[in-house]
Amino acid sequence: MGQQEQLRVGIIGCGAGIFHLEGYQSEPRAKVVALAGLDTDRCESLAKKFDIPRIYREYQDLLAQDDIDAVSVAVPNILHLPVALAAFEAGKHVLIEKPLARNAEEGVKMVEAAKAHGKLLGISFQRRTRHDVQLLRQQFEAGTFGRVYYSKAWWMRRSGIPGLGTWFTSKEAAGGGPLIDLGVHVLDMILYVLGNPKVVSVSASTYAEIGTQGKGGWVGQKRQKLKENQEYEVEDLATAFIRFEDGGTLLLEASWAAFTEMGDDFGIQIYGSKGGARIFSKDYALTDTLDVYSGFGDTTMDSKPRLVATGGHAEIIRGFVNAILEGKPLSPEGHEGLDRVRLIDAIYRSAELGREILIDQEIVDAAAD
Repeated sequence: MGQQEQLRVGIIGCGAGIFHLEGYQSEPRAKVVALAGLDTDRCESLAKKFDIPRIYREYQDLLAQDDIDAVSVAVPNILHLPVALAAFEAGKHVLIEKPLARNAEEGVKMVEAAKAHGKLLGISFQRRTRHDVQLLRQQFEAGTFGRVYYSKAWWMRRSGIPGLGTWFTSKEAAGGGPLIDLGVHVLDMILYVLGNPKVVSVSASTYAEIGTQGKGGWVGQKRQKLKENQEYEVEDLATAFIRFEDGGTLLLEASWAAFTEMGDDFGIQIYGSKGGARIFSKDYALTDTLDVYSGFGDTTMDSKPRLVATGGHAEIIRGFVNAILEGKPLSPEGHEGLDRVRLIDAIYRSAELGREILIDQEIVDAAAD
């Protein structure tokens, strides 16, 4: 971008787009100059609050503006592919809200388009920028835990289906339920901490027991319900047992609605030959979430590192801006998003078949289909 001092940004999507807007507020090298979204009232409200000069109803009109260098894309999953492809065609860098795409086939097209147009494709895995996750990553790389042979990752809601009868509960629009919505975050957290180990097999099950009753929405909010003759098309709960090439294993759980002691809690846990650790975030807590388990003489010891409240879209946006303006490596980027979507595809496939699948063989079989 040469010597340009400030990146000019457009945001497509005025729902989740607010998180990107707030993130850009803490980055002086970037300025949001335009919004696009079908909910014009919401867009106008955000434009007024954040002093954004231009609003467009159609994202194509925003992308046609020559004075926009990059876009944040925060729209329903079904639109990730067409919006990203249009943005690359228009010469924009793209930061996309998770998941990268509804499936790996779409993700591949997005990654290839970014490369073909010489533009960056970033993905908003903001949970990995948390202080507790960063500490675990550093200590894993330092060998503090020895060989990590078993791990867990979970995001469990007791009652929190995002929107019964909206695009969230449409298989076509969303690509899936809590696995692709919440599970993708904790999968990224644990795989990032473990240095992205190669997955060799997956055995999974999915369940739709609560949403199909028209229940499981957010407690205390206006009740949403399925429209007449509308089906609940996605899962409420997904679980998977994942094997890595190095012999380690991972247990994953993700739910929007389940009768459980957890309210809206996520975390990861690692079991190593020299020590272990657990992150447990209750109701999105950023501090007092990390426990470390180790030996001390002939007994055991638990410790609780002091944490600071970091992380979020601001950290992701800082990295995105650094990559564009300064040429620094982008992380997380499109290939990591594609890896996560491929794994989610495999989990859904295993659940559909009712058996374990071998990842390399599944890729061969999918290509043959």
